[in-house]
Amino acid sequence: MLFPDDLLYTPKHEWVRRGDAGTVRVGITSFAASELGDVVFVSLPQVGEEVAADDSCAEVESTKSVSGVYTPAAGVITAVNELLNDSPETINSDPYGEGWLFELELSDASQLDGLLSALAYSELVSG
Repeated sequence: MLFPDDLLYTPKHEWVRRGDAGTVRVGITSFAASELGDVVFVSLPQVGEEVAADDSCAEVESTKSVSGVYTPAAGVITAVNELLNDSPETINSDPYGEGWLFELELSDASQLDGLLSALAYSELVSG
């Protein structure tokens, strides 16, 4: 399974891509998507919502189960991926691209320091 090196990862199977000016884009990993099976519905957070680190702010529903998506850090939701309202299966087909879930303006960028590298995440899910 592929885990891009330019991303950070959480132990709860979210990926984090650093953006401009203290923002990040968040999605679920290909491992999480494959474990869930076919995604049929996504509940996204509200733009402007303030979140704390590890808050459950979204849900991904598949043919197998419903899984929470957690924020990697505290901040404010600045964007959500509206494409997923009509095409939630995009999470399965392109989890690191068009299947992103939300963008977050970080209250403190140093909160990302404890996240996992691609290698560390790969070891987590394979062990």
